Amino acid sequence: MTIGAVSDSLTQSERKLAATLLSNYPFSGLLNIQELAEEAGVSTASISRFTTKLGLDGYADMQRKLVDELRRGDLSPVDLHARSTRIKGSFLAGFLARAAAQIESADDAITDGQFDRITALMSDQRRQVFALGGRISDTIARHLTFHLAQSREGVEHMSRDIESWPGHLLRMRPGDVVFLVDFRRYEPSLERLARAMATKRVKIVLLTDSWISPVKRNAAEVLAVPIETGTVWDSYAAALAIVEALVARIAELTWDETSERIELWDATRALTTETTT
Repeated sequence: MTIGAVSDSLTQSERKLAATLLSNYPFSGLLNIQELAEEAGVSTASISRFTTKLGLDGYADMQRKLVDELRRGDLSPVDLHARSTRIKGSFLAGFLARAAAQIESADDAITDGQFDRITALMSDQRRQVFALGGRISDTIARHLTFHLAQSREGVEHMSRDIESWPGHLLRMRPGDVVFLVDFRRYEPSLERLARAMATKRVKIVLLTDSWISPVKRNAAEVLAVPIETGTVWDSYAAALAIVEALVARIAELTWDETSERIELWDATRALTTETTT
């Protein structure tokens, strides 16, 4: 059970504890119980009651699960193959069923309030929007910028070339939005980039998996989506669905500007693609 699922039943002390855990997840949960109690300003008894509400057998059980999450966040395709669950019957039908279940479960990981906050940030044309992903997940960041750039100005896909990053950072202003995508086998360079971005006072929106990229420490919003399919490869189907929901909602929120921009975009495109005889 997740913290979000029990949030309505938490006491004031338990809410303080939850905030402490989430502010430096999962590392705060790896402190000994006395250290965590002191950091959160609660009693050890409150921690015990909190873990019970999560359906765990005490604080030690929670720590074991956190350690397992950290290990799962670094699994390679070879590791995943060793742990995979064979799809019986039609592989295509079985895989698509797993991907569909993954997309459906993503709704439990993101609240409507969080979705609304992010779309409001990214539709605010006073803010520039930058996006970047990891070695493979950058395709998702590109998908976002391609569609978002048709709704509004000030959208920039950052280069994967580290040497170009200072130029991007110099163009960032306080309050701008940076959309980062980082899935397991997290990229240390993205974590370092996020730390540098924090000094620019930008709003980082992190799209990550259930084990949560270290970029989280500097993120204003974290979208933790499921990626496991029980096969050798993780699937980004849920992540892509979330990104498409974001850009579709932003287009609706700014439809007057978006429709005008698309018409201008198409007209300009026609000028550059016409063939002459």
